[in-house]
Amino acid sequence: MNESELRRLVIEELGNIAPDVDAGSIDPKADIRAALDIDSMDFLNFVTALHEKLKIDIPEIDYPKLTTVAGAIEYLGAKVPA
Repeated sequence: MNESELRRLVIEELGNIAPDVDAGSIDPKADIRAALDIDSMDFLNFVTALHEKLKIDIPEIDYPKLTTVAGAIEYLGAKVPA
């Protein structure tokens, strides 16, 4: 999966978590929890959705790497075969 596909997936899943916000307009380096005004349960649902869609393990210790769009794309890019 390339960077563009990962970006699309991350934005799509964020849109599913916070449908009232344009997830595509989020600053890639902004904390998505603050930008989308989501709580820890919504963030967990986001991580779980990525896990299910990509069939990869995302250990809890790595959750901080997924707190920005850019960080999530970088992290997932390293875990998902191209």
